[in-house]
Amino acid sequence: MKAFLDYILQFGNLNKHQTDFIMSKAKELELRKEEYFSEAGKIPRYVGFVLEGVVRFCYYNNKGEEITNYFVDENNFISDQQKFETQVAASDYIQAVTDCKLLVFSKKDWDEIGNTIVGWDSITGLILKNCLLKTIERRSPLVSEDATTRYLSFIEQFPTIINRVPLSYVASYLGITQQSLSRIRKNIR
Repeated sequence: MKAFLDYILQFGNLNKHQTDFIMSKAKELELRKEEYFSEAGKIPRYVGFVLEGVVRFCYYNNKGEEITNYFVDENNFISDQQKFETQVAASDYIQAVTDCKLLVFSKKDWDEIGNTIVGWDSITGLILKNCLLKTIERRSPLVSEDATTRYLSFIEQFPTIINRVPLSYVASYLGITQQSLSRIRKNIR
């Protein structure tokens, strides 16, 4: 819980009464490996904060292939924020890659925090902006770099994730086949 409070306090000041109120709305949720936090076609139920574990954002392309488009590890928020806020069915999946422990907030509780704490919208806006900038920073090189450089960038950007997720997910994220990833890994050793 301390990790969560430390995280949000980077983006604004809250007093003890406010942090206690926020924590009173939080619930712990455990996900087993491969369970879904949010599923395509369903309305997202929670905003989450990863306390332990790794999750991935993924979808199925028009060929029915599963594509991993992002990983999130400890001390980061997870949510399909736009769909959560508007209560519209998600188009992506958010899946536990490892066993996970999350701190979650329902839509009702998230809204209640926003309606009660002055400045909460500003804090969550900065958190969302930070998450989007991280995503862009991590995804942009995938468009312009060769496969080996993309893999080396992945290791640099996700040092705590590389040994915790299946190589098939890493290959999908990098936009290459698992065989190509194996060849790249062999060549850089």
